[in-house]
Order: sequence, then structure tokens, then C-alpha cells
Amino acid sequence: MLPNDAPMITELAWRLCMTGEMLAARTCAEYLERAPKPPGWVLAEQAHLRWMLGDIPEARARMDLAVAAGIDSPAEYYLNAMLLQFTGRLAEAEVVLLETLQRWPEHGDAAVILANLRRQTAAANHLSFLQQRLERLPKSNTDKRLGLARAKFESAIFKILDDLERHDEAWQALERSNALMHAFLPYDAASETTITDALIKVSPIVAGASSKAAILDGPIPVFIIGMPRSGTTLLDHMLSAHSAVVSAGEINDFQRQLHWVADVAPRGQQSLLKVLERIDRIDFGQLGARYLAQTQWRARGHKYYVDKLPINVRMVPFIRRALPHAPILHLVRDPMDVCYSNLKIMFGSASPYCYDMQAVSHYYGQYARLTKHWREALPGAMLDVSYASLVHDPEATMRQVLVHCGLEVEQACLWPELNASPVATPSSAQIREPIHTRGIGQWRHYAKPLEPLRQALAAELSSATSA
Repeated sequence: MLPNDAPMITELAWRLCMTGEMLAARTCAEYLERAPKPPGWVLAEQAHLRWMLGDIPEARARMDLAVAAGIDSPAEYYLNAMLLQFTGRLAEAEVVLLETLQRWPEHGDAAVILANLRRQTAAANHLSFLQQRLERLPKSNTDKRLGLARAKFESAIFKILDDLERHDEAWQALERSNALMHAFLPYDAASETTITDALIKVSPIVAGASSKAAILDGPIPVFIIGMPRSGTTLLDHMLSAHSAVVSAGEINDFQRQLHWVADVAPRGQQSLLKVLERIDRIDFGQLGARYLAQTQWRARGHKYYVDKLPINVRMVPFIRRALPHAPILHLVRDPMDVCYSNLKIMFGSASPYCYDMQAVSHYYGQYARLTKHWREALPGAMLDVSYASLVHDPEATMRQVLVHCGLEVEQACLWPELNASPVATPSSAQIREPIHTRGIGQWRHYAKPLEPLRQALAAELSSATSA
């Protein structure tokens, strides 16, 4: 390995991350940072690698050095803006995003972050600026890159119009955005149903597995799961305000370790199905031990660390079997609230279900089927935490959460806006505010156009509860 080949070292670290070898990936990061007097692009590579590992403070420190040394690409500017956002430096992030869009006018991701950095007002908003950028974008029904860029600008414009309570115009922008995303990134309902069926089918095998669970000798992981946009980031930020707890962020370590012990390369839905086919051969003690070995560094001297990844709702029986002492907190939010929140968010290519009412209702229906089965087949495996209760009565709700986790009650958990920990999710700007109830019933601003979603959800929930 050439000691100055930064892209190769970063690529190696990325591949190590994908296979669950986080400690080796960290070694790559530390090796790369030994480069003497690195130029700006190498410092940016260091920052990108630290970001990929979830080391947000370290990534921010490397990016500050990269900026000082000179960065000059859209990817570097965008990463700089994201890290500023994640660490709460929102005003600085806004300046960087505006410069990014001035230099690279088709940068749709920058437009999305810019609109979501803060609540837009009549006196201070970026509506005209983004509309002008959108008008200059070439229109194409076949160019995926341009189509996705247009969708992201429309999403950003929706957010601003929604903040300004110009709901009719906002809905039109959201419709245009989601139509483009759905056309280029169609949702595979059959595949999602197959995954749910397979997870339900194997859960008795997991529960009856004979291998010993891992010995928990060190920091304790706490899993926060649920639908995306259900309030998992808020609970994570409240819980990690506790003196004994730190957030590890949205890490995918448990599923990567599951794939590792099953000897299946992690490549989407099909690879998870292959893992489930081998479930009777999995050593859950080894799974738990590998997860702990690869993640406990994230505790950074705390007794507990939060693994907040909503999709781990699929992993409940596996977590329970491999790590029986690890608490699992399941956020539960009103179906219309959570589905509307998914429908209006720009998740890019990560979540194709988000861009169509029938798709999001189907996805929610599979989630409802799965969590209903977990409650019936694995009673007590997870603590349901109501989002409505969390924001309406945070003190009582957090007391229940802390007791469930074996933690003393601390008042700091009720003031998440004072928690300076990095937050690397789309909610990172909102989470800097005091607890509020604005997200309750927000969909009612669009009740008429959302009627097909309400009806589709009713049908999906009826099917899920009768299954």
C-alpha cells in the first residue's frame, strides 16, 4: 500500500465498513491521518472517511483543516455544509450552501439542505433563489441525473412554501417532486412483502436457537427503532443528553455483523433473504460478540451508547437473541402523521417508498404487520414509546424510557436542544429546537389531496391487524 494513496486507503476503509470490520476501517483512518503536511484534497478524504465511520467531530475537525488548505469541488463543499449542519453550525452551513449553489447551480442536494436548515419566514427565505435555479435546469424525461436534480429543487421549494403556509402551491411542488422521484426510483412492493413474510417465518427459529448469547462486559447498546420520521432522532437526542449515555448515530453495524456471521455479502434485499435462508446455521453468540467488539468504541467512556437505526425494526428477534441485555425502544407515531412526514421528505435514492401514496401506505402496512408479530411472538422484546406522549408529556415518557434502560432519571433529558452532540440525520436542524408538538396532525394542512393516502392506510392496517 502506498502511504500517500489517499483514495485507495479510503476505498479500502469503505469496503471494510461494508463488511462490518469497523475497527480495521478506523485503523485506515488513523493511518491516513499520519500523512505529513497533506494538501486540501487529502484532508477532505480524511474528513469523508471519518464521516463514513460516524466520527462526526473528527470529520468536522479534518474538514476545517481542508477548508483552510483549499477545497474546490462540489463534493467537498457539500460535505463541508453537511458537517456544519450536523454539528449545529447552521449559519455557517447556510453560507456554504449558497456558495455551492452559486458555483454549481444544478446541485439539488445542496438545495434540499438549504431549505431544511431552519424554518423559512416571509422576511427571510430562499424561495426566489431556488425557483430561479430550478427554471434554469434543463427539462428531460429520460436523463435521470437531471430528473433527480429537478425533484430535489421541487422538494426544497415545497419545504419553503409549506413554512410560509402557502399550502396549495406547496402541494403542487411536492407532487412534481415525488412524481419525478417515483418515475426514476419505483417502489418494489412485492420485494417488501417477501422480506416481511420471510422475517415472520424465521422468527420462531431465532427464538429457539441454542447458541449462547454474547457476554455483555462493557458499554451497553440501546437500540432505537421504528418507521423513519417517527421521532427516533428526538428520542435519541433526549436519551443521549443523559450523563451516562452517548449517541452512536445511525449505524448499520448490527445488520453488517448478521451478514458476516451468515457469510453473505450485504447487497440489499436479496442478500437479507439469503441470510434468512441460513438462519438455522447462525451462531447468535458470535453475532453478539462481533457486534460488541466492533461498536463499543463508540461509547467513548459512557456506560451506554445509542444505536439509532429505524430499519433495525426488522432485527428485533436477532437483537434479542444475540444481545438479550440490550434495551430496544420502538417509536410509535400516528400512521397519517408518519406517512405524510415520509411523503414530504427527500431521502434521495435510499427510500423509494417515500414518493407515492400507495407505496408509502404499503410500506407502512408491512411495518405494521412486522411489529404486530414481534409483540405477539416476542412479548416484552421492545418498549413501545409513543411519539405523541413524548412531545406532550416528555417527563413521564422519558422516566419510563430511563427506567426500562436501567438509568437514573436526569432532567437534562427534557432539554434536548441543549445537547451539543452531533446529529447526522435529516432532522438535525429541528432537533436543535425545544420539544414541540408541531408535528402532530401536520398532514391536515393537506387533508384533501392526502385522502387517497388515508384510504390506502386504512386498508393496509385492516389487513395487517387481521393477519
